[in-house]
Amino acid sequence: MDQVRRRRFLIAAGALLAAPLGSKAQRPAKIRRIGMLIPVRPADAASNIEAFRQGLRQLGYIEGQHITIEPRYSEGRDERFGDLAAELASLKVDVIVIWGTPAARAAKGATRTIPIVMASLVDPVGTGLIASLARPGGNLTGVTSGGAALSGKSLQLLKELVPGVTRIAVLWNPANPVQPVMFRETQVAAETLKIRLQSVGVSDSNDLDSAFDNIRQERPDALLVLQDLMLQAHRTRILDFVAKIRLPTMYERKPWVDAGGLMSYGVSFPENFRRAATFVDKIFKGAKPADLPVEDPTKFELIINLKTAKALGLTIPQSILLRANQVIE
Repeated sequence: MDQVRRRRFLIAAGALLAAPLGSKAQRPAKIRRIGMLIPVRPADAASNIEAFRQGLRQLGYIEGQHITIEPRYSEGRDERFGDLAAELASLKVDVIVIWGTPAARAAKGATRTIPIVMASLVDPVGTGLIASLARPGGNLTGVTSGGAALSGKSLQLLKELVPGVTRIAVLWNPANPVQPVMFRETQVAAETLKIRLQSVGVSDSNDLDSAFDNIRQERPDALLVLQDLMLQAHRTRILDFVAKIRLPTMYERKPWVDAGGLMSYGVSFPENFRRAATFVDKIFKGAKPADLPVEDPTKFELIINLKTAKALGLTIPQSILLRANQVIE
């Protein structure tokens, strides 16, 4: 009997000792918090943020179980980014994902320690945000938006589309810190293609009417609209204007073509956001932003609106149609 009691005592004691260890092993892992600084309205960013979520899910992160996402939207008002970035820093998020140069500057101003991942950014070296693409240094890394080089491709497509084109107007925002870089690259591409450019700078929405008058008077063969949030906010006015004067126009983002624009060529933003998720994963696994090389985009989209082409009396060449990622009938 003594041996039986002794055996039962040892078993019970072992169970008591094992219980705390077992419950500790089953304790849920820390939920990581991901802040996001987005320059547009929630509806305009929905597809990009969903692509980011999909990228995280593919890497094994489940919202509510492994991560939470804290998006903050400036809704086209860059001056709000300072407060939004400070709010995310005060929440002690584990990483901040940004879209655009103003968001990046605000995030870097708010924290030197929280990792920052760019999902889309033009020329981060030229704007002084990182030291180099290979070794960014500091707390910022991620994916660029391809930036200035895209405008050369856009000019080439316009030259293919409009027979005999010699002069193209460029609508751009000199107040945007990255737009002068993009415009200079556009000028370089235009010289190579033997195209004359008409610079139409718009620093404020109040300048749009005078810009439209300028374009009417100069009568360019086509128009290129460089991507800018202020111009995007007045997309309807610009689209109505070019439709009224029947001017073939190229844009750098798909939403313009969805809304009735003729053609766009640019980076796939959903793909960029999906790739940003891989940077977040590497950082969560211990990598430092300073050591993660910045990547250029790998996927670009050519979108064509055939209905708009017909309204302009244009026939899209087969050589362009074959390269299109999407044709809107």
